[in-house]
Amino acid sequence: MSLHKVLKKALEENDSETFLSVFHEDYEFVRHQSGTTMNKAQFSEMVSGMQTNTGYEELMRRCIYENDDILVVHSVMRFKDGSRESVIAVNMLENGQVIRTESGASLMN
Repeated sequence: MSLHKVLKKALEENDSETFLSVFHEDYEFVRHQSGTTMNKAQFSEMVSGMQTNTGYEELMRRCIYENDDILVVHSVMRFKDGSRESVIAVNMLENGQVIRTESGASLMN
């Protein structure tokens, strides 16, 4: 099964253990909106919080490109206030795990 399918299924099933298992111990998450970074422990906390947060809904998630080195994902999120964001995540892979994610979001009309 492709890495994208594993991640998508884990998200759909609220399975944070499986979701987080594909992230390397030296994982780094980079948010281009804020210029901040997170390590795997910080990212894990964020993922756990997102699973209990009902303030947003993922409307769409699709794989743009995937191979042994990279996974590019596009999604659209809708928030409680009705706003929507288009989110792109570029995941660099190492030995079948995500080692680094760079993410950016744009507000949609």
